[in-house]
Amino acid sequence: MKVVVIGCTHAGTAAVKSMLNHNKDIEVNVYERNDNVSFLSCGIALYVGGIVKDVNGLFYSSPEELRQLGANVFMEYNVEAIDYDKKTVTVKNLTTNEISVDSFDKLVLSTGSWPIIPRIPGISSSNVLLSKNFNQANEIIEQAKHAQKIVVVGAGYIGVELAEAFELLGKEVVLIDGEERIMPKYLDEEFTYHAQKAFTDNGVKLALGEKVDSFITSNDLVTHIKTNKATYETDLVIMCIGFKPNDTLYKGILETTPNGALITNEYMQTSNPDVFACGDNANIIYNPTDEVRYIPLATNAVRMGTLVGLNIVDQHVPYVGTQGTSGIKIYDLNISSTGLTEGVAQQAGIEYETITIHDHNRPEFMPSYDDVLLKLVYEKHTKRLLGGQILSKYDLTAQMNILSLAIQNKMTIEQLAFADFFFQPHYSKPWNLLNTAALAALNKN
Repeated sequence: MKVVVIGCTHAGTAAVKSMLNHNKDIEVNVYERNDNVSFLSCGIALYVGGIVKDVNGLFYSSPEELRQLGANVFMEYNVEAIDYDKKTVTVKNLTTNEISVDSFDKLVLSTGSWPIIPRIPGISSSNVLLSKNFNQANEIIEQAKHAQKIVVVGAGYIGVELAEAFELLGKEVVLIDGEERIMPKYLDEEFTYHAQKAFTDNGVKLALGEKVDSFITSNDLVTHIKTNKATYETDLVIMCIGFKPNDTLYKGILETTPNGALITNEYMQTSNPDVFACGDNANIIYNPTDEVRYIPLATNAVRMGTLVGLNIVDQHVPYVGTQGTSGIKIYDLNISSTGLTEGVAQQAGIEYETITIHDHNRPEFMPSYDDVLLKLVYEKHTKRLLGGQILSKYDLTAQMNILSLAIQNKMTIEQLAFADFFFQPHYSKPWNLLNTAALAALNKN
């Protein structure tokens, strides 16, 4: 069997390694238009901020490793077109401009996503940068050396992490977002309050509830950003307002949601059973609401790619879905979340209840302990767990991994309240924090 893989970042790399580790008889041809594979874009802020000294650590594979496994890896090749009926791909060598045609029995689409670029006057200026791949990270670092005033547009995870990194480098930072709070998809207001305070305490200007109207330019450089409320002087602009799937190669041919993300079955097959999809160009099953959603996270991409590698050789391992679990560190705050926030549940019209506790990470008789803020979201009538968030200066982010598994298995508040967790005064209280929150929910009801 011959397999062609298009795109080799998280999902593509995982797919290649998975299929060749399980079946050496497959012929695998990989086409990647960049000069690297497996770049951890979630580490860009750490790289920009100088925390990661060795950039090689941000790559967890290489073309050489994939070749050693048996893959034929074609770097700096762009796939120009796909004939799904004839099962061929037309590719272009970006170094020589040579065009060639390859054939396949099975096709893996891991074309990923690309930053959303709004149509704003001046956005094509040379000091307006995107934050997605390795080359863009290097460009950000280079231009930031000569910039004192930096504006980050978009207060999701990437924008928030970059804003902190720039401030720690001594830059004057403005963080702009059209929403009234940072990271509203992942955190409710009582959590973003603390995160926003950490930014303002450290001198970052938060321009929230503001939309960019235009960029004022001079000599191909943005000098000021004009929003619907104010004008900000800047030397460098980073756009981080979100991502959209790279759908050029399948648009109008394979089944997608309106945003261009491919719809797959539980085995990662698209509407064409010989075509598999994984990563940021594909949707996933979102367990809290049992629906198809677009959640472009590296963790989802790696899981999907690994499943493609298994299922392309007919192992039929189903995808168990996701909760969109994520974590972030903002200054000395450790924050993580999983599933639905209260805000998202409300927008979706779900009948829900919440419980929020303020506690400590270990018994008060210990020499030291830290404050903890923990929230659970659950279905009103069934008491089924839907989501949660945690914040503390002590790292308790793994609690949301536990809650993620509980949501995946459709556990209820009652079941979580009496779930078995260990007690050791150095690490916890007799009742685990999740136990305590669930018990509080039972008492509330």
